[in-house]
Amino acid sequence: MPADLQEKTDRYERMLADALDEAETRPPAETPLGVVAAECREMAESYLDDGRHFRDSGDPVNALASFSYGYGWLDAGVRMGLFAVPDETDLFTV
Repeated sequence: MPADLQEKTDRYERMLADALDEAETRPPAETPLGVVAAECREMAESYLDDGRHFRDSGDPVNALASFSYGYGWLDAGVRMGLFAVPDETDLFTV
């Protein structure tokens, strides 16, 4: 595997995992927006798991795509106000 693909795949996995750790759900879970936030988080977590599976299976291209899609779900949730993130984070461009 080319070194740049390996580096990028590793970086995007770390970025998604760190973003999931930092993002806190804003709306209460029992509200419609709370349900949407939970679904966005679930999608991001599922893509993280999928990416790890693809990488372990020797498929770094689909691993990178999965990590990127997962991050996109979480980033969209941040932009819609579903998640709060620390002001000092460099993981999101809010």
